[in-house]
Amino acid sequence: MGTEVRVRFAPSPTGMLHIGGARTALFNYLFARNQQGKFLLRIEDTDKTRSTKEAEQEILNSLKWLGLVADEDPIYQSARETRHKEVVQQLLDAGQAYYCYATKEELDGLREEAQKNNQRFKYDRRWRDRDVAEAPEGVEPVVRIKAPLNGQTKFTDLVQGEIAVQNEELDDFIILRSDGTPTYMLAVVVDDLDMGISHVIRGDDHLTNTPKQIIIYEALGLKAPNFAHIPLIYGPDGKKMSKRHGATATSEYRELGYLPEAMRNYLLRLGFSHGDDEIISDEDAKNWFNFEHVGKSPARFDFKKLDNLNAHYLREKPDTELFQFLVSELGDFSETEEYRITSLLTEIKARATNLNELKSAITFLRDDFEISSDLEGKARKALDDAEEAAKKIIEFIEGQENFDHQALYEASKEFAEQTALKMKIIAGFIRVGLTGSHISPSIFEIMQVLGKEEVIARLNKVLY
Repeated sequence: MGTEVRVRFAPSPTGMLHIGGARTALFNYLFARNQQGKFLLRIEDTDKTRSTKEAEQEILNSLKWLGLVADEDPIYQSARETRHKEVVQQLLDAGQAYYCYATKEELDGLREEAQKNNQRFKYDRRWRDRDVAEAPEGVEPVVRIKAPLNGQTKFTDLVQGEIAVQNEELDDFIILRSDGTPTYMLAVVVDDLDMGISHVIRGDDHLTNTPKQIIIYEALGLKAPNFAHIPLIYGPDGKKMSKRHGATATSEYRELGYLPEAMRNYLLRLGFSHGDDEIISDEDAKNWFNFEHVGKSPARFDFKKLDNLNAHYLREKPDTELFQFLVSELGDFSETEEYRITSLLTEIKARATNLNELKSAITFLRDDFEISSDLEGKARKALDDAEEAAKKIIEFIEGQENFDHQALYEASKEFAEQTALKMKIIAGFIRVGLTGSHISPSIFEIMQVLGKEEVIARLNKVLY
């Protein structure tokens, strides 16, 4: 039996949960489930000036909405500073780190020189082997890691493959700032160690951090976890996903009426493939997920595909569940409204792309429905402004004894032949008059559900 798989999602509470972060959380969650492991959450809240409780709550709410609930209570990085400093001291004691007293002016000078020579700035290790007794007065030191001077730092990324960095390209990076606070690079390693993280799954924008983190693990004499770096999500134009492409925060998709199961399916397909399967259930996602089928190239966000997928999941939702959603959003319905909505919900949801469209689509079934003046005009236009034709249609409906939808359809066909009015003209006038829309379920089913009295009242309102 191998080591238990333990993965973590580690957001910074400095803003809303980006859709790319949501996908990273999903991939962590699915890998944990696939391996019967643990999915953990760490709030990286050490940036005290930018971290907020509101952002933290928004992230937690978004993860909960997506169904990505951690198996243990969240860890807060800010509460672990004492532990981070202990490890810094351990590295100092082992000769794997050192105090650096280089002043801001000295470092600025090195930067300018590098710039002049078109070189990348790299600290010149001037304090690596100097005696602390030589330290200038009034300078608060930083602590730097003693990075290897030659050779390579190598690792096998589960997505990107073999990665090797020449150690001479790295410098002795800072692990403790002059104000005594640990750096991100050090804190992440210590937290992952203490949380027993076996696999670090994150965006490939973190790829350059990995060799430095491996150096810290090696300085501590410990084995680094496995790494999997997922390509970023791009917009339809092939550029990094941003607000100009549309919604970027996970909570925005909730507000736009998308279903969490559709979002999980869509985010999974942004980077993971299983043959030609587009619709992947939660169960299949857990059973199938692996890194062999995660692509190395950035995935492009396609809103049309998301809409199609969401429409599929909306059609699959039980009507009872959708009715309860409508009640939670719109309040209790009257007995008449409930009868109308439940009678037509299967038809209505088949035409909706998201929950917002569904809410909008049932408006015509409310007791207080009023057709807008703009649509009244459109309903009349359906008859080419022929008032007489509208009157004939209303008289025809008044004469119907059987208000079953099939009987209404048959009678309307006969009426169309007798009056030389086209069926689409009759249907167009009735549809807009009853629903205020050009798109709806079958008008004959609507007529049956609304009842003769209500149908005639609504059409008369349009006409007069």
